[in-house]
Parts: sequence; C-alpha cells; structure tokens
Amino acid sequence: MMANDQLIPLNIIIADRSYRIKILASDEETIRKVLKTINEKILEFKTQFAGKDMQDYVSMVLIWYATQAKENTSEILSEDLVQSLLKMEKQLDEVI
Repeated sequence: MMANDQLIPLNIIIADRSYRIKILASDEETIRKVLKTINEKILEFKTQFAGKDMQDYVSMVLIWYATQAKENTSEILSEDLVQSLLKMEKQLDEVI
C-alpha cells in the first residue's frame, strides 16, 4: 500500500449483521455494489426458501456467487475486486 492510500472506516451490513471495516477510499463504490448484490440475493433466497436460518441464506448466496463467476466467463472478476473481497473476508474473520 502506498503512503497516499488512506484507509477509511466503513460500516457494512451483511445478512442483518453490522461490521466495521477499513478500506481504501477508491474501493468504496465497488464494495457497496457487491454488498448490495449480496443482500439482495439473501432477500431473494429468504423469499424462495422461507423457514431457513440466516446461515443457510448466506451459504446459498456464496454458492450462487461462486457459480456465477464460473458460468459467466465473459464477466471475469477484476483483480481489484478480487483483492477487495479477500481484504473484506480477512477483516470479517478478524471480527468473528
């Protein structure tokens, strides 16, 4: 990370749980879009498969996301997005 790359705090919500992470300001828009997609998919699965618990819905979204990345080769994840997701995963692991 370069000296001028400042980390900013960001409160995110995934599956009704709030997390505070630090990100590069330049990654904020991408992270917000990914979070929006994740939470919309969770809601979609909650509607389709009523009665499951939140962990089931999160697992379904992870499987969906991984399958989408494999099936849709024309939309390969950019290296920046992959790095942002890996950073977010690491930060979430530290919180849990």
